[in-house]
Amino acid sequence: MKTFDHEKLEVYQTAMEFVVLVNDIVRQLPTGRGYLVDQLQRAGTSISLNIAEGAGEFSKSEKVRFYRMAKRSATECAAILDICNRLDLVESSCFQAGRDLLLRIVSMLTKLTNPRG
Repeated sequence: MKTFDHEKLEVYQTAMEFVVLVNDIVRQLPTGRGYLVDQLQRAGTSISLNIAEGAGEFSKSEKVRFYRMAKRSATECAAILDICNRLDLVESSCFQAGRDLLLRIVSMLTKLTNPRG
C-alpha cells in the first residue's frame, strides 16, 4: 500500500497517538469546561495537520514553517493539560501520558526545524 510522506514520519505517528489520547481526556472534563475541550481538540489536531502539510512541501523553509506551527500547537496543548491538571480535571495518568507524548513530539519537531538538521 502506498503512503503519504507524512505517514512515514515518527513525529506524525506520535502526534496521532496524542489525538487519540485527547479524545480520552476530553471525555473526563466536566460540563462547563467546553472552552478547554474545544481548545485542546483544536490544538491537538493542529499538530498532526501541520506536520502533514510540512511533509508535503518541497521547500525546506516551508517545511520548517509548518513544523514550527506544529511545535507551537504542541506547547499550547502542554499548557492546556497543565491547566486541566492544576484544576484537578484530568486523571494524573492521562496528564502524564499526554505530557510524555508532547515532550517527544516537541523534541522531534525541534530536530526537524534545526537549520543544521
